[in-house]
Amino acid sequence: MTERRRLAVIGAGPAGLTAALAAAARGVLVTLVDSAPQAGGQFYRQTAPELGARRPQALHHQWRTWERLRDGLAAHIDAGRVTHLTDHHVWFVERQSGASTADDAGQGSFAVHALLGPEQEEPVAVHADAVLLATGGYEKVLPFPGWTLPGVVSAGGAQAMLKGGLVLPGRTAVVAGTGPLLLPVAAGLASAGAKVAALVESADPRNLARQARVLAAHPAKLAEGARYAAELARHRVRAQVRSTVVAAHGTGRLEAVTVAALDGDGRVRPGTGRHIPCDTLAVGHGMLPHTDLAEALGCRLDGVAVAVDDEQRTDVPGVWAAGETTGIGGAALASAEGRIAGLSIAARLDSRTPERSSYASAAKARAGLREFFVAVDTVCAPPARWTEQVTDDTVVCRCEEVPAAAIREAVDELGAGDVRTVKLLTRAGMGWCQGRMCGPAVAGLAGCPETPSRRPFARPVPLGVLAREPG
Repeated sequence: MTERRRLAVIGAGPAGLTAALAAAARGVLVTLVDSAPQAGGQFYRQTAPELGARRPQALHHQWRTWERLRDGLAAHIDAGRVTHLTDHHVWFVERQSGASTADDAGQGSFAVHALLGPEQEEPVAVHADAVLLATGGYEKVLPFPGWTLPGVVSAGGAQAMLKGGLVLPGRTAVVAGTGPLLLPVAAGLASAGAKVAALVESADPRNLARQARVLAAHPAKLAEGARYAAELARHRVRAQVRSTVVAAHGTGRLEAVTVAALDGDGRVRPGTGRHIPCDTLAVGHGMLPHTDLAEALGCRLDGVAVAVDDEQRTDVPGVWAAGETTGIGGAALASAEGRIAGLSIAARLDSRTPERSSYASAAKARAGLREFFVAVDTVCAPPARWTEQVTDDTVVCRCEEVPAAAIREAVDELGAGDVRTVKLLTRAGMGWCQGRMCGPAVAGLAGCPETPSRRPFARPVPLGVLAREPG
């Protein structure tokens, strides 16, 4: 009897769940490894059962899709086809032996190293013949005066508090930045009882007209945006477009923000500042892919995302990637990529060529959604001149408390010409987050391109765990 091949899926969001279900249904033994206590990822973040949410579906859209994924996962777990490991924080994927070509994937062996539990101190290893990286993305937040005040949170952070803990970050909120995430965050806060004093979007909606052909091909997305707009109108949320938060104010915690209009070049227009009292500012400037595990494995990147082929395969044999780690595009795109990856993995582990007809619809959806989000990203870019509003005393790297003045000095007076040199001269990016939060800001202030920083591990690891690893 032929031994069933093993797949490790890292991440239980839309991409990881869809891939796990597709592979398991075709005979692959799947281990789903995730850092959260429940499946769903950030998009389908579930409320803790202890809170007894009576209508959890009210916090989500695409709830029926989530129910299908949830029930499918439960069925595969009951049948012994999927093992779901929660509270497992993956810090490294080790390629113990590998195949020489991508078509031989599955003949190699991988060890997925994780830290177990909230304390993240107990090591665990999962062994597999193939790995799918579905590690998602994280928010990009650019600095401005006052952004370190208590009460200033990321837009996704505010949404996570609401979905995961049924907690409002404050009573009066301003939601600001750019990108499609702002709409559901503002609508969610307003529906939960917060007063949303303003929705501040730096993009110019008129630029959407230039993308009319692409946007019109996705009526479901347009309808989704219209529903959010109607919800905001019902709660009398004022939207300010072509505007930005210039500064956050407060003594000890956030008390107000100043919002100003932007001109066509992305500069703040003098004399347009408006003072808005609030106790919460939820701010975000888009998303970035999580690529740490892929970089440590040696996977090629395409810009800041993991590069994959039509089957979601990376250039490392035995390693696939799907979802936000291959480019930001939302849950529907992540699910399409996850299905393609799951079908490809199941076929490749049996040394078969995948049947193109089996995932033709997913491939079509993937192509359309990628085009859609390229159009959205073109419109929803941070203001071109955002660095001009960052004062010298504004902290840029929060871990190491590096102000903007130190970064400018490294470039203007010490001759730094790249992010790595700025890091060595200022310690920006050397703290706990290893530049994940401040990296884009440092690059912008230094006038350097954003370049991935290849880190040996995806998260901090106790020395005791490393000491127990075989040499």
